[in-house]
Amino acid sequence: MATSRSRESADIESRDACPVCERNALKSTNDNPLLALRALGQSVWLDFIRRDLVQSGELARLVAEDDLRGLTSNPAIFEKAMVGGAEYADAIGGAARAGLDAATVYESLAIEDIRAAADVMKEVHASSAGADGFVSLEVSPALANNTQGTLTEARRLWRAVDRANLMIKVPGTPAGIPAIRQLISEGISVNVTLLFARSAYEAAAEAYLSGLETLAAAGGNLAGTASVASFFVSRIDSAVDALLEARIAAADAALAQKLKMLRGKAAIANAKLAYASFEKMLAGKRWKSLAAAGARPQRLLWASTGTKNPAYRDVLYVEELIGPDTVNTLPPATLAAFRDHGKPRSSIGEGLAEARLQLAELEQAGISLDSVTDRLLDEGVTLFADAFNKLLGALESRLRTPPS
Repeated sequence: MATSRSRESADIESRDACPVCERNALKSTNDNPLLALRALGQSVWLDFIRRDLVQSGELARLVAEDDLRGLTSNPAIFEKAMVGGAEYADAIGGAARAGLDAATVYESLAIEDIRAAADVMKEVHASSAGADGFVSLEVSPALANNTQGTLTEARRLWRAVDRANLMIKVPGTPAGIPAIRQLISEGISVNVTLLFARSAYEAAAEAYLSGLETLAAAGGNLAGTASVASFFVSRIDSAVDALLEARIAAADAALAQKLKMLRGKAAIANAKLAYASFEKMLAGKRWKSLAAAGARPQRLLWASTGTKNPAYRDVLYVEELIGPDTVNTLPPATLAAFRDHGKPRSSIGEGLAEARLQLAELEQAGISLDSVTDRLLDEGVTLFADAFNKLLGALESRLRTPPS
């Protein structure tokens, strides 16, 4: 059973300090399960960024000792870091004296952090021939339903950060998909975020293919353009399990027992079937033509992989989703847990028939996965927007409050 110490309570939230930075000395590399993942085709990224992670040398140690291959960020992570982190005090104080507004300060601090992390990761980017070593920066959540606004901000951030190993995070909303297609066609690497439904993932994959085809027709550099599709996992189980509990409470004993067997199954089943769609795309003539021209696949990135239910193994969403051409971006606590007791194996192709059956049984129980994923997308956009607004409000307060 998972322990509360090593469990990520909510992937959209961050901590006041990075648990990885406070760990005891690493076991020998022969005993580190993280090191086995790349041989199984999976890259480990860290879902965390903070200034002292870079300045302390911890990020470089994670690269050297845990084979860390990239980082992701989001507005909630930046909100915790900038508002609660003492290492930002001098920069915020200087901004206050200069009379800068909160949005300008946030962007300046975020760009500085992203650049510093990208510089640490540049050797990974180079040694992997551009496959890994990426750091992600998200466009404003307020633009999730604004295609043109997303394009304008993504281009501006791409130029401002000015690092080849940057990925611009764009939500896979209906408005985000055409922006993703256009950005890829311009050679801008994209992390497609907030993907819950397989149909949304397939739309993101189509946008990537179409963007690459346009880029190729213009004589662009396909090998220098990369993308991941961030497919969210644990939040699906949290939502589906809650619906199951309501049905279990109202069911007779036989049906209740059957429904109990479906708890904790939907997220992994959904992700495995998304990977099956990915494999089908790779087998197609369209992709093979792009690959021959130097394109690299848009890997599925498993996001929201911290286990939220204490009844589930704390590395459940790592162990069950390992396979070729995948990324898992781990919250710090989950990274530490997998290092401690993870059991790596090539698991992504296991139990596909069972996965289909489990999702069919959910539908039979009156639980629409499409309805769940639609709601989670709306909630995800709102949660990130709320975190961003909270960040700006807190920064504004710090800017207007003289230091004691």
